[in-house]
Amino acid sequence: MGRRWEYYEEMKALARDVRATPSYRLAGPRVSRSDLRRVYKDQGIKIDLWPYKLRGLRGAYFNDENGVSVMVSKTLPEDPRVFTMAHELKHHLADADRGEILCTSSNQNEMIEIGAEVFAAELLFPDALFAEALAEMGVLPGSCIPETLVHLKTRTRTTLSYAGLAKKAEFLGLACQGTFNGVKWRMLERKLYGEPIYAKSR
Repeated sequence: MGRRWEYYEEMKALARDVRATPSYRLAGPRVSRSDLRRVYKDQGIKIDLWPYKLRGLRGAYFNDENGVSVMVSKTLPEDPRVFTMAHELKHHLADADRGEILCTSSNQNEMIEIGAEVFAAELLFPDALFAEALAEMGVLPGSCIPETLVHLKTRTRTTLSYAGLAKKAEFLGLACQGTFNGVKWRMLERKLYGEPIYAKSR
């Protein structure tokens, strides 16, 4: 437990270092696909958009004789694609010596995979920034509810998913454990804000 905790904290610190790099221009709670493309270009990482659905495979990192590349499914919606790109960036920065890493449902509980999830969540919406945003909304420890996170995501336009925001709220003690179990986020979003513009235009 101790070593894992230290490792995850190291991955958070690594994410903050990336955000602090002036040329990456990562500030605030929203990190877009174009932001990560800028980081990838600087790091010499090629993006391989796979045109097919990847059953059980969320992404992959390769460092071999052909160079460094990350495979991401082209069918992923914006938020999951950004998160996957951030996840694979961690593998480049911390696990490049492994050569090839397939991120699948079968290895998602391994330490380096959880570390990549922790890194990605911190890169997209740092804990300190998250806590500050909720404090500005008047949220006290243990009082965060689903509606709070919908308002937060709408206001900040963060690409961190509702599941990621919920984990962060519970981890930081801003929500009680189990508060978000079974929440239908998109239904709640529509209830609070109505049908999104992109859905109305279909």
